[in-house]
Amino acid sequence: MATKHEQILDYITQLHVGEKISVRRIAKALSLSEGTAYRAIKEAENQGLVSTIERVGTIRIEKKKKENIEKLTYAEIVNIVEGQVLGGKQGLHKTLNRFVIGAMTKDAMMRYVTAGNLLIVGNRYDSHRLALEAGSAVLITGGFDTDPHIVKRADELDLPIISTTYDTFTVAAMINRAIYDQLIKKEIVLVNDILIPLEETSLLYTDDIVHRWHELNEQTGHSRYPVVDKLTKVKGMIAAKDVVDISKQTTIDKVMTADPITVSERTSVASAAHVMVWEGIELLPVVDTHNHLTGIVSRQDVLKALQMIQRQPQVGETIEDIVVSRMEQVPGIEGQYQCLISPQMSNHLGTVSYGVMTTLVTEAGSRVLRSRSKGDLVVENMTLYFLKPVQIDNLITVIPNVLELGRKHAKIDVELYDAERIVGKALVMAQVID
Repeated sequence: MATKHEQILDYITQLHVGEKISVRRIAKALSLSEGTAYRAIKEAENQGLVSTIERVGTIRIEKKKKENIEKLTYAEIVNIVEGQVLGGKQGLHKTLNRFVIGAMTKDAMMRYVTAGNLLIVGNRYDSHRLALEAGSAVLITGGFDTDPHIVKRADELDLPIISTTYDTFTVAAMINRAIYDQLIKKEIVLVNDILIPLEETSLLYTDDIVHRWHELNEQTGHSRYPVVDKLTKVKGMIAAKDVVDISKQTTIDKVMTADPITVSERTSVASAAHVMVWEGIELLPVVDTHNHLTGIVSRQDVLKALQMIQRQPQVGETIEDIVVSRMEQVPGIEGQYQCLISPQMSNHLGTVSYGVMTTLVTEAGSRVLRSRSKGDLVVENMTLYFLKPVQIDNLITVIPNVLELGRKHAKIDVELYDAERIVGKALVMAQVID
């Protein structure tokens, strides 16, 4: 039987997109406490099923697919710009295609305003009205209001009119920043992107007998399977070593490994790889927030995905991408690297930031391992035990030295120089993902 939390999430999922949700309404509809309803709504918000807006409430929104993550709903815009909804609240769940800045004549501006857009403009009432008639929502900057007739029209058309105290330039920058952040998230490969879904997963139930393991083994050629109960909640894992010399009539729950390590669909592939290497696991069950099995990932799938990530450029660059892209091999010297320090890599004092130094150390260690035909590394421990300031526009030379290299672990000493002056020393202990 589903838990109270699961019942509420199922209830929210079945609501129409755009429908308003309240803690009291859900508690009453499902005969549950308001505290339980509140916690479930927060979980739904984390899953992207609902959006909560100050002075408006919580509304059901369409869950975005990863390929459409750069598209924002009007509800998200309200939260980004800390805005107030003047009218058209029923349209907050809608997705905008693009935004248009109304810094031109009315006729010129309206050539760019089409259905599904967001017009960012000041207190120009005519522009507000024309944008609504064209099917576009309106974001009024500078804290201005609009005409009551325009608010009424927005309610009729289900197109939001939002007011914010920020100016047009700041608002555009805030929206761009939100889109840019989501593009970076889009490029982070998650377990959800590579898992074998539940309907294609071979599994065993706790009350199956060992004979069923042998049948699956003959059918699939695999030897490891997740074990679930009748509600598909993960209870264990079973492998060939668990059934050696065991009677075929023994039930699976007697021989399985109970309480196995699991991951969620939102776990990054890099984290899954770390768990698999550290624990020596070949197969990981993937579960939802209530431990229901949603699929599996194999070590082979994870390592393939990691290799793919290294060849795939980011759409939105993180600071790490900037550092790594500027790090080049010193001409004519094998195993030494250099990086020009740009303003983006500095801290508030104008010297290179601590995070950039650790990125240089980690990347140098990864490159020296790859040059030895080893895989990539996952840092377990890093000690940056000597550090001096480095100015913007200076060229740092990074020299990694492998102290120990085993099948699964590596110890690397890294030195950083600014011209002839040593500016950093670090010791890295890492797992090798081969």
